[in-house]
Amino acid sequence: MDRELERAALVALLRRGDRPWPDITDQVETVGSAREILETSLDRSGQGALFDTGPSVDLKGIADEIAAWEREGMRLVTILDHDYPLYLRLVHQRPPFLFLRGTSADDGLRVAVVGTRTPTPEGAAHARAIASGLAERGVTVVSGLAAGIDTAAHHSALAVGGRTVAVIGTGLRRAYPAQNAALQAEIAAKGLVISQFWPDAPPSKASFPLRNAVMSGYSLATVVIEAAYRSGARMQARLALEHGRRVFLMRSRMTHEWAREYASRPNTTIIDGPEDVFGRLDSLVPTAGELTWI
Repeated sequence: MDRELERAALVALLRRGDRPWPDITDQVETVGSAREILETSLDRSGQGALFDTGPSVDLKGIADEIAAWEREGMRLVTILDHDYPLYLRLVHQRPPFLFLRGTSADDGLRVAVVGTRTPTPEGAAHARAIASGLAERGVTVVSGLAAGIDTAAHHSALAVGGRTVAVIGTGLRRAYPAQNAALQAEIAAKGLVISQFWPDAPPSKASFPLRNAVMSGYSLATVVIEAAYRSGARMQARLALEHGRRVFLMRSRMTHEWAREYASRPNTTIIDGPEDVFGRLDSLVPTAGELTWI
């Protein structure tokens, strides 16, 4: 029951809306208890104990709500839980919780494959070859379920019987774009779908950059197939470099000014094709102290 009430207390803290979520995440992780922080905040606001009637917080009621989410197939994992993804825990943009639908696994080697929603035929072919080759080598293919490159990456990993994880920019009860609802359901059945948003949360301009930060933190490397400057994929490349992760950029895309700039940074590798990624997989596994807390 203690774990259930801790999770309920975290949900209550986030729903209060009086503090930024990153601040709550930092404090909960530092103190090691969401209930302790919630009790302190209620005392300061004069709302009394957790289970009083009136304006206080009904943690048992929230715990029942969490149990209902889990009966629906949405598992809640918080920053206090041991099964919160390790690599994601190491980045500053880590969310306070994740909703998971599907099968969690020890995805030791995870590589994100991302890019534009409107790829060239060459770009789509590269995405399919890289994703299928990674999956055949036992690497988990991570992407964002968007149209274009993301969709090609997910489909290609599934087609060879590999594992793929979708990190989405909506709640788990929604699918965006709508035409990927069936793909999202298939990934949940055969792999894992991750959301950092409440179950009914719609897509928004703010949600997708947050999604890209989580996708970068969750993965050990990001392969950018094609991406414009104002794109989530370009943003993910920047975040991955800040997180100390490897970034692979296609040489054919080096006409973009942002790509040429990123190419000069440590941890960036320029590739001509899939084999250039496959040949560097062993180097992606971090040693102790190699990953950066940003």
